[in-house]
This record gives sequence, structure tokens and C-alpha cells, in this order.
Amino acid sequence: MATGRGRLLQLQWSGLQAPRLPLGVGSAPGRTGFRNGPCIRYAAGCATLKQHARRERHCERASADCSVSLDSMPSEILLKIFSYLDAGTLLCTGCVNRRFYHLANDNFIWIRIYSTAFSPKRSNWKVNSVEKTAVTMNLLSVEDKEAGYWKKEYIAKQIASVKAALAQVLKPVNPYTGLPVKTKEALRKSGLGWVIILKEKSGKEYMMEHVDLSVNDSSVTVVWYGKNWPLLATLSTLDLCGVTPVFMDRSKTPMKNGPRWHSLIAKYNLSNLTASTMFGCDRLIRIFCLNPGLLVGLWKREEELAFVMANLHFHHLVERSTLGSATIPYELPPHSPLLDDNPEYGLHGYQLHVDMHSGGIFYLCGTFRNLFTKKGYIENGYAKLIVISFKNNTEHLPLIGKVGLSWRTDIFDGCIKSCSIMDITLLDEYGKPFWCFSSPVCMRSSPRPSDGPNFLGQTYYVDYMDSEGKVHVQLVWIEETEEYFIVNLVLYLSIAKINHWFGTKY
Repeated sequence: MATGRGRLLQLQWSGLQAPRLPLGVGSAPGRTGFRNGPCIRYAAGCATLKQHARRERHCERASADCSVSLDSMPSEILLKIFSYLDAGTLLCTGCVNRRFYHLANDNFIWIRIYSTAFSPKRSNWKVNSVEKTAVTMNLLSVEDKEAGYWKKEYIAKQIASVKAALAQVLKPVNPYTGLPVKTKEALRKSGLGWVIILKEKSGKEYMMEHVDLSVNDSSVTVVWYGKNWPLLATLSTLDLCGVTPVFMDRSKTPMKNGPRWHSLIAKYNLSNLTASTMFGCDRLIRIFCLNPGLLVGLWKREEELAFVMANLHFHHLVERSTLGSATIPYELPPHSPLLDDNPEYGLHGYQLHVDMHSGGIFYLCGTFRNLFTKKGYIENGYAKLIVISFKNNTEHLPLIGKVGLSWRTDIFDGCIKSCSIMDITLLDEYGKPFWCFSSPVCMRSSPRPSDGPNFLGQTYYVDYMDSEGKVHVQLVWIEETEEYFIVNLVLYLSIAKINHWFGTKY
């Protein structure tokens, strides 16, 4: 009985949904019985719903035919729309397609942006006749210039203004380190970041933003990791670049996807990830060192990329990260040889600052002054500069804590024993940076007894070498206190570097 009432209500509701029909439509004359009525109204309702659906589909087709896309608009209207955009948005708009690129290069739009940004700023409201004439001549020459001329002029002047502002920030120099006092402030104000560009053998490129960054006393450590690395077998080179926003607005945070300037710092060949460049491992990864200062971690099982770590010394860091181009690194200005008042005496009055650290933990932080070397210490193209001597026990220094190189990815982290980052800052007798680097180093067990006094403990050594010199560190492990002691630290300075620096002929 309950089921019967539900069926009747369902039929009645279907009838109410259908439009009312004229009397007699759909039935024989004179027959309007209850049994056939609801069925007739239900059929009519279905027909009406189908008609409405057809009308809706027709309207959708009509609206699709009548829709107007930006790309189909006349160029005059698009130029009017583009004239309301700011410089950064206009550059991004030019990346949409070829037509937008040419329209976004319009000189009339860019000269207006240029004039607004770099118009003469005066305290009074009047502009003299010379400035009026200059503005008029610029407007008259718009059509004579090639498309995009004023865009290039605007970008060039923006970059020049950023360079000038950074130069002012970096001008004060710390007399103890020889490095700019406000390097950290310059990094913050410039919006500077770093990317790596992985290039496949086929020419395809992958650009990765840095994930982690730590600022040390005299260097920056930048780390990249993630899950979407390309296959190592397909890669050929890795480019390390600094990136800065093209348009700096101190009142706004730089747009992540806005126009940015790339400055190539170094290019690395990934085919050099061989046994000769591997210098540490743990149960999960193996690490390789590529000069200058790049650390590459590979998963042991898959032999694929786990992370990349770049170590960048503060010396000329901002210039190298901002003043180069995407394909050409920044070149230091020509060096004017300094006067060596007594070439026969050798090098004297040098100062060394050395750090050994990892993951924000410093194992060594020392400054050594009044270093010297005599002309007779030159051997095999290097001048020997003794910093810590075997014979002087008072100079021996301990390494604080358990030495290890910390690493991390988005899933795992770890620490590779006996490895760390070494930062060297060597100043000449005038307090100018003579030799600076930041690089991974590793302690190796000494295969033979040391040339100096005998020590109670296993001896280790750390070696580093580049085109400007070599570093040799000898350490002893003291079992009782469970710590390393540096018993010998020697710098070997390239004679070619010395002659170039002082204009001498050693």
C-alpha cells in the first residue's frame, strides 16, 4: 500500500513538471480518464526538456562563435591595453607569442615608461626650455628608432642604477678582513638568488631555483635538492648563475616569475664525476667536488643526483652574481700592479683568515697576522708561506666538535665524516684580498710519518689546490681528548700570481 502511494505521487510530480496541454491534445475526443492522463503529461514533459536542452546547446555554440580573444583583437586596441601595463608585466606579456612580442616592443609605450621613471626631478613645478626641447626631440625620434630601442634603453638604465646602488653599499671595507662590510645587506637589497641550469646532451635545459641558503662569515652556501632531477646519464654540463630582478622596487617583494637578469658564475662538466673527484661517502650517498667550490651528491643505489651544493666566497660575489651575462662570466677590472718596495726581501705583512665549517657549525675560525716568506723559500714555482709551524707548539690549534659535512634532501639527511667547507681569505701587505676561495675539503689519513716532530696519535692531512696556490694542513688525532689538532698549516702561493700582482719577476 505504501509502495502504491509512492508510485502515484511520483507520477503526479512528473505531470506537474510538464507544461499544461490544451484539452484533448494527445488523447481521443471525449476520453480524459485518470489512467491515460499522467502518462500523456509525462511524455510531453520529456519532449519539452529535450527542446530546452537543444536551445541551450545552440546558445553555447553561438556564444563560442561570438567570443573575442585577445589575440584576435586589432593591434590598435592591444597597444592601448598594453599602454596601461607596468614595465615588468609588459616584458612578461611579450613572452606570450610572436605577435605580442612585437607589440610589446612599441617605442611609444616604452618612451612613456622611460620618461616617467627617469624624468628630471625638481623642487619647482617649472621645467626649463632645454629639458622641454630634449623631451620633444625624444618624442620626434621615436619613429626613427628600431622597434624595442626604448625598451633596451630603459632596461640598461635600470640595471645601471642597480649597479650604482650596490656599489655604494659595498664601498665600506672591513680593515680586518679586506671584504665589504655590508655584503649581507647587499645580498638582501638586490634580491639576489642563485640557480643551476642542467643541460642535456640533446640541448634541453632544466633550471632549478635554490632551496636552501646559509650566509657564513666570509662565504655563502647554496643548496639545491628535489625529486624531479633529470637522469644523470643524459646530462653534459651544469651552469651556476646568479639571478636578480631586472626592475628593483624596494617597496615591493620581487616577483618570483618576473623578469630577471642571469649572470654566469661558473660552468661545470658533469662527465668529471669520476673516482678522481670523489672525496667522501656515507651509507646513502657519494659526494664529488668540482672546482671551483661545487659539491655534487649522488645516491649510491641509483647513481642519480641527490643534491648540489655551491660554496661562494664573499670576495667579488655580488659583482660576479649580477654583472655578468647568461653566457659570459663577469671579468674583474684590470689589475694595476702594486709597488713592491723591496723585492729582495720577499713577501711580508700578510694576513690570513681561515674558517672550517658545515651546516652552520664552525670547527675552526682563526686569523693569523704578520705572515712573511723570504725569496729563498721559492721552490717549484711556489712561494712557501708558513702559518702554523711544527716546531712551535703554541701555534697548534684544535678543531672544535666532530668534523663532518652535513647534507640534506627533501627526504633524507646525513653527515659525511672528516669533510667540511674551508674558506680562505689572504690579504697582502696593503690589506687587499690576494687569494680567496671557498671549497669542500676532506681529511685523509697520512700514509707515512710526518716530516716534523713525532706526535702521539694518527696524523691526517688536508690538501687544496687551484691556479693561484695550494693549501696544506696537517692534523693529529688526540685519542685522550677525542679532537683534532692542527700542527702544520702552509700556503704555497703561485709565483705567476705574485709577479702579476706586484709586477715583479721572481
